[in-house]
Amino acid sequence: MAIIYVNGDATDPSAVAVGTNKFVIAHVVNSAGGWGCGFVVSLSKRWKSPELQYRELAKNDGLQLGEVQFVECNDNTVVANMVAQDGYARNGEPPIRYKALKACLNKVRQYAHDNGASVHMPRIGCGLAGGKWSEIEPIIEEALDGIDVYVYDFVSKDPMVSIKWNK
Repeated sequence: MAIIYVNGDATDPSAVAVGTNKFVIAHVVNSAGGWGCGFVVSLSKRWKSPELQYRELAKNDGLQLGEVQFVECNDNTVVANMVAQDGYARNGEPPIRYKALKACLNKVRQYAHDNGASVHMPRIGCGLAGGKWSEIEPIIEEALDGIDVYVYDFVSKDPMVSIKWNK
């Protein structure tokens, strides 16, 4: 399987996906219940339900590393809140947990397979979670083998906005 890299908005998969009209938008959330920085801001602007359901799960102590919360946003789009970030950065240690990420992606693969969906994501785990794309990319390729996967690099029209990814 080859990852398809695109410039665009990962919250709008219908703009680039070919061959499917069912979409899973996968992203990494933390186990601490925090939602308000990074990719989740874009998600919340498009739909309220992924944030609301994540916060409800966090309130009920349901955020376990390796778990995925699938949130239906409309008839053809589901957001996969993947718990693969252990709280926040401490003592310079990135909070991404690669083993948890792999477990999450295996669940996303099964969901996408069962529903005939393609998977869309930003460069998961490389922003606030502090992971390295050189380590995350092979995990995605292995875990999502057989599924169409689109990875988005967001290009803003605003010159004041820049995204830095850990390569």
